[in-house]
Amino acid sequence: MPSRLQRRLEHQQTQGIDMSPLLDVVFILLIFFIVTTVFVKETGVEVDKPQAISAQQLDQTVILLAITDAGEVFYDGSQIGVAGVRGTIEQLQRRRPSPVVIQADKTVPTQLLLEVIDEAKLAGAKTVNLAARVQ
Repeated sequence: MPSRLQRRLEHQQTQGIDMSPLLDVVFILLIFFIVTTVFVKETGVEVDKPQAISAQQLDQTVILLAITDAGEVFYDGSQIGVAGVRGTIEQLQRRRPSPVVIQADKTVPTQLLLEVIDEAKLAGAKTVNLAARVQ
């Protein structure tokens, strides 16, 4: 006559392990990490920024514009040009007022940089900053 422990072990071996609670936990963790992730928008182009001694780290909720060495203005991977800066920033400022950060290549002419800054300020941006590498 088998003992109670042997009968219990045989019963567990025939049933198998229930994986559904484990899958539930994994899916809940996956949803938690997706919801709490902060997505940082990049400009979509690589820019050789100038160096600055007084460079500071800014908040992550900024509007990033990039000006390439070819004089092209980008936002979120799309070329918008100087003419598209005002409309883009006006639309973003309506949703959530944020500072504007311009990542300009160090070879960009000052005239082009000033045009982009002017368009950003005319669009309602309270603060316009220039991105730089820290020395």
